[in-house]
This record gives sequence, C-alpha cells and structure tokens, in this order.
Amino acid sequence: MNVRLNVRRLLALPVLAGLLTGCGIRATEVPTDFGPAPSRVRCSLTEPDVSTQASRGLPVQVFLLCGSSLVAVDRTVRVPDGTADFQRRVLVAQGLLDELAATPSPAEKEAGYTTDVRGGMAVSGPRPQDPEDALRLSTAPGDLTSYALAQLVCTFSDSAAAEGDGSVILGGPDGEPPRRYECTDEVRSRPGSTEPPSGEVAGA
Repeated sequence: MNVRLNVRRLLALPVLAGLLTGCGIRATEVPTDFGPAPSRVRCSLTEPDVSTQASRGLPVQVFLLCGSSLVAVDRTVRVPDGTADFQRRVLVAQGLLDELAATPSPAEKEAGYTTDVRGGMAVSGPRPQDPEDALRLSTAPGDLTSYALAQLVCTFSDSAAAEGDGSVILGGPDGEPPRRYECTDEVRSRPGSTEPPSGEVAGA
C-alpha cells in the first residue's frame, strides 16, 4: 500500500511542475519578499517645464543639500524690465537668497532635498570702498554654517549676481573688508567639511 502511494506521489510531481510552468510561476526554495519598490530615486527630480518657468520670471539655479553634497535645482526670480545692471545684480542675489531660505517643495523633500540657509537674511550692494561687484550680507559670512555658506557661494557664483568666474565677493554688515569666495568641486561634494576657499580682494 505504501509503495503504491509513493509511486502516485512521484508521478504527480511532473504534472504539478508543468502546471506551475504553464502559469508562469517558477518554483523556488528561497523566499522572495523584497518589500515595496522605492517610490522615488534619491536626489532625482522630474525635469521642469522651462517655458512655464520663464513666464514666471528669470530662470536661475540654486544649490540645495541632498545627501552629503550640493545639488542644483531650478528656480525663478523676478527682476523688473529696465532695471539698471548694478540694481539687477542685487535683486537677483536677494531672489536667490530667498529661494535658498524657502522650504523645499513636497517633491524635493521626498527626494531628500534640504537647505541650511535660514530666512530673514538680506543682501545689499557694495559700500563705497568695496569692489563694484561685491555683495554685502546682513549676516557675516563667518557666522554662517559651513553648509549655508557653501550653498550661498555656489549659488551666487553661478548666477547673474556675480561675474560668472566661479567666485563671488561677499562681506557682512560690519566694516570688515569683503572677501572673494570660490565654489569648487570639493565644496559641492563635501559642503559640511570643506568650506569655500576665500582670499582678500585687492583694493577692498
């Protein structure tokens, strides 16, 4: 009796395997519960509609924190038509500063973006003794966190607020001479441990 039952079981195995194969199911001895698929790739955002952005203002980029590095994201700032160049630089800089201090959008938060720049900071143009392309912050650059300073330097230096050479001249509200700060690859990749290189400005 036992022999006949064992033979029937052995004969049933190929039939069962065929049924499973026909249904597209692969037999396995290892559990395959990998959990839900990630909903969004970290530090990755959907490409923005540039034409729509342009209708809202001047297209710009600001550097936000994502993971342990700086990542550029698209923004817009408003500059009235006919604004003089020296006023335009300050308006762009203030717009960039406001965008850096703004809370990231829900999509940016989900992708891992944050900012270390705090609200309430203002930027103004050069004082009489400063170079003409200098910008003065209401908070001294040395009083900012290394993350916030890196965000500001890299955002300003890559915009119409600076000369476009990868650097920006920044000063604080006091009488200290402004300094030229540079945005380097090291600063972008390690803003928490690498401060933007800076140096004295001739004639400042």
